[in-house]
Amino acid sequence: MRYIDEIDVSGKRLFIRVDYNVPLDENRNITDDNRIRAALPTINYSLENGASVILASHLGRPKGERNPRFSMEPVARRLGELLGKEVKLAPDCIGPEVAEMVAALRPGDVLMLENLRFHKEETDDDPEFAKKLAALADVYINDAFAVCHRRNASVHAITNFARECGAGFLIKNELHYYEKALEAPKHPVGVIIGGVKISSKLGALRNLVQKVDKIFVGGAMANTFLVSQGYNVGKSLVEEDMVEAAGDLIKDARKRGVALYLPVDAVVAERLEKGAPKKEVEINNIPADWQVLDIGPKTVEEYSNELKDCTTVIWNGPLGAFETEPFDTGTVSIARCLAGLDGLTVVGGGDTAAALKHAGVEDKVSYISTGGGAFLKLLEGKKLPALEALEKCGK
Repeated sequence: MRYIDEIDVSGKRLFIRVDYNVPLDENRNITDDNRIRAALPTINYSLENGASVILASHLGRPKGERNPRFSMEPVARRLGELLGKEVKLAPDCIGPEVAEMVAALRPGDVLMLENLRFHKEETDDDPEFAKKLAALADVYINDAFAVCHRRNASVHAITNFARECGAGFLIKNELHYYEKALEAPKHPVGVIIGGVKISSKLGALRNLVQKVDKIFVGGAMANTFLVSQGYNVGKSLVEEDMVEAAGDLIKDARKRGVALYLPVDAVVAERLEKGAPKKEVEINNIPADWQVLDIGPKTVEEYSNELKDCTTVIWNGPLGAFETEPFDTGTVSIARCLAGLDGLTVVGGGDTAAALKHAGVEDKVSYISTGGGAFLKLLEGKKLPALEALEKCGK
């Protein structure tokens, strides 16, 4: 796979697939522009080296239909502010009007295409649609890591029709930190896995248990592990069909000499609601009508002490219902522990990134991945379809 700095882009039209699927409020104002900022190095490099830039992204889930609510207009406006130059918005992503606007581009110009998902052919990985997108440019650059686990036309089929292919600096960074954290890490390696469902992360856990030294489990998924060990977790969320798999994973970790940590205490409440009565209890003393909503202080202390010995730490998934105070204490405490470590700290997943921001330490970890599903696929040890397509294109 080639990267953009290995391709002559001078005087060429670049089709750059970015991930500008940003959160918007009810007035369509962008509430977090991190994804727009993440692609700036690739865009600025292209412009500084004499290219004209065509940007393509999806936004939300318009389900293959044109919907003004999902227009790229606020994104084009914000990008223009960040670049300090006009970013024109095309009325569509294909068609004669778009082709005209593209033909008029000069080096240093930036054009944003309208939402790719206004066409269902995008998510269908339709070759004819991909061919029309590829025809707009001389060079195709993928810098949308968060979409690389999908077989969508703009990241997958398009590589069959592009004249030249490459990856941008965001993807280069993502793979660099993934390799440092898991392919050639400095041991001991610790992994913090949280979130709601073990079913969505079982593949990652099965792969990680073969590579790391310590696994710290939290979030609602920890309940399923606890049930597999004979604990009663009251009315807490449990994936009953995953109890056996959780138990097997604990056995596998023991067999491999991997330390797998489960919560020893918890913050419980009758309901998930700000101001609801809560208490801290030992894991073997969870009331029958209450639910686990956060890891407890003893668990925070144990996890923090064990993490201090780790040279490499990967974190995916919050350790409690951190969006609702006071059930954010465990997640915030572990985030601040991570921020204080000297080693390599790599964080992935939108909720985990939001938790870091909530804790005020998002600038104190080594790297925050922009991809949730894509990051998880890498943790599973699987190849990403869009990156495989780029590799084939480069041969």
